[in-house]
Parts: sequence; structure tokens; C-alpha cells
Amino acid sequence: MLQSMTGYGKEQAEINGKKVTVEIKSLNSKQMDLYMKISPLYKDWENEVRNSLLNRLERGKVDLSIYTENLCAATETSINTTLLETYYEKLCQTSRQLGIPMTEDPWPVLLKLPDVLKNESQPIDEDEWEAVRDLLDKAVDHLIDFRLQEGRMLSRFFLEKVTNIEELLAQVEPYEAERIAHIKARLTDALEKLGQTDYDKNRYEQELIYYLEKLDITEEKTRLSNHCQYFRQTMDEEGGGKGKKLGFIIQEMGREINTLGSKSNQAEMQRLVVCMKDELEQMKEQILNVL
Repeated sequence: MLQSMTGYGKEQAEINGKKVTVEIKSLNSKQMDLYMKISPLYKDWENEVRNSLLNRLERGKVDLSIYTENLCAATETSINTTLLETYYEKLCQTSRQLGIPMTEDPWPVLLKLPDVLKNESQPIDEDEWEAVRDLLDKAVDHLIDFRLQEGRMLSRFFLEKVTNIEELLAQVEPYEAERIAHIKARLTDALEKLGQTDYDKNRYEQELIYYLEKLDITEEKTRLSNHCQYFRQTMDEEGGGKGKKLGFIIQEMGREINTLGSKSNQAEMQRLVVCMKDELEQMKEQILNVL
């Protein structure tokens, strides 16, 4: 079963008078790119969160947010009087130096200055963090379920494209016999135009064999067919982390299709090769999102 790198998960709960929200989303990336916004209340557990996500999500551009909202008076606000007095004296001194009159009500300005107001929150205990950790695990579970759902759609997409390539490859075979007859006719016609009615039959056969071997596509067809089968087998393997391997197989399929195109000196064969390239390009675009 394939797994996409695109996913989303969210969980909320009321914990110790706070509404705690865990939100996580992921997009495709060549490696694990993790960005976290964690409430300062839970900063002590940041490394634990990071290690957990690295183990469970493997790869992708992952954005995690853990934020809180107070539902009751769980915090007490105090004023740093000493600092407030210092700020006020500095404002008065600056007002006199610059000749700028002080505002009649300096409180709105003073209360917004750094560290004047202090929120004295209750310390976070292990039980509360255990509840937050459970929220995080559930949010990651939702994201993984989302990834698996996307992976099922990708599996159907790739199976359809591989089948289309195999069907196009099967349509090439009838035109191979036509090429042999065409090469013989072209060589004979060239000899007749040169007035060579009496020519070395052995040399003629050698030249014909040379062209036929040069344009033979038996090996390319066999290898492309094998790559298609290997792609299916890899998709059916257990576990994740198959995106890069499938990407390598697609590269090999592309090499064989390109060689078929270079050896196709027949219009209908070239049309089939172009169709195969189109199917493969669609696979290349989507394989970037497979874990």
C-alpha cells in the first residue's frame, strides 16, 4: 500500500482550564523538513515532540502547531512596579530633552512596554503533558490516515498508467514486421535507381541484417515489460518509504521508452512511443508525492 506525503490532522481538548489545539499538516519533500510552533507552556517537551514526528512520519514538509486558549482565570497578572517607575522616569526625562509634551494619560503606553505586566501561570505537570501528548498522537494518526487515503488513490492512478504503457507496448509489435518489409523495399529501390540489377546477394543480405539488428527493439520491449512488472511488485510490498524506489524504476522505464523512440523509423510506432512518454510524465509528476 502506497502512502502519500500530503496529509492533515487536528485534535482539540480542554485540559486544566485551557483549550489545547494540536494541528499538523504535511506536503511532499525530498527529506524530512519539520517546522514547529509550540506554546511556551510546553517548550520543555519540544525535543520529545520532534523525535516522535521524525519516527512516525519519515519524510515530508511537516508543519506542527500546538497552541492554547485560557478558558478561566488560570493565570494571575502582576505589575512590575519598579520597572514601571523606571519607564515613567525615562519618558519624563526624554519629554523634557526633546520638548515633546507628555500625554495626559501615559498608562496605555506604559502598560504595553516590555515586561511591565507579568503572567504568573501555574506550572505544567506531567499529567497535563501526558494529555497533550495523547492529543498529538491522535492528530498524527489522523494525518497518517489521510496519507493512506491519498495513497490508495495514487495506487489506482499508477496501476492505470502502467497498464496503459503495457497496452501501448503490445500495439508496437504488428508494425515491426512492416519495418522489415519497408527496409528491404528501400534497399532494393536504391539499387535499382543506381542501375545495379546485378549485385552481390551476400552483401545485400549482410546490409539488411545490419539494419535489422540496428533497429531491433526486442531487448527494449523485454526490459520495459520487466520494469512495469517490477513497479507493480514494489507497490504491493509491505511498509512505507517506497517513493524513491518507484522513482528509480520510472527513470529506467523512461530510458527504455526513449530508446524505442530512437529506433522507431515508422510513423505509427513513433506515435505509440509519444503516448507512452505522456503516460510516464504523468507518473513522474505524481511519484514526487509518494512517501
